[in-house]
Amino acid sequence: MASRFLLLGLLALSFTAALATDHSPLQDFCVSDTNSKVVVNGLACKDPKTVQANDFSASGLHMAGNTSNPVGSKVTPLTAAQIPGLNTLGISLARIDYAPWGINPPHTHPRASEILLVLEGCLEVGFVTSNPENRQITQVLQKGDVFVFPIGLIHYQRNLGNGNAIAIAALSSQNPGVITIANAVFGSKPDIASDILVKAFQLDKNVVTNIQSKF
Repeated sequence: MASRFLLLGLLALSFTAALATDHSPLQDFCVSDTNSKVVVNGLACKDPKTVQANDFSASGLHMAGNTSNPVGSKVTPLTAAQIPGLNTLGISLARIDYAPWGINPPHTHPRASEILLVLEGCLEVGFVTSNPENRQITQVLQKGDVFVFPIGLIHYQRNLGNGNAIAIAALSSQNPGVITIANAVFGSKPDIASDILVKAFQLDKNVVTNIQSKF
């Protein structure tokens, strides 16, 4: 009996792991049809006979993003929304530009792990493990260094230099999603009730209201 439960447990774990990433394609490619009104988990495919080379390419990633914003960074994504040929392939890319001392604020990707490559500058990066430990794992990266952020965990980057920094991020989903913690908590529409945030963050109500007003 114990061995049966062990086998069932292992099968359940295997099934869960199989569902933790994007589904594998069942054909050579499935270029997304942006004009389709069909609602599916992903994007509907266009007729393969109409597919062209430009469905698999994009340009402009050499251009710096505009970092003139409160956090001092700009993420330029290349997902299936920008490259139709990425549909069903389970990968995507992003360029991240950082102003001096700019940050990519704490956020999560609910559907992807991420590997970050520093092209220019010096970045402090880190992620926080899940409850109850909430352990922060952090490192300072130089040009050419790489760091991995596990799927779903809160992570961030900060430019430690007086010059601009650039990084490239590869993600294990065609649509990794992003949840920026501050925006989600203090900028939700409609607002999360301030008394909930007062208790959650142990802050004065006026402080919570002031933070919400910034989002």
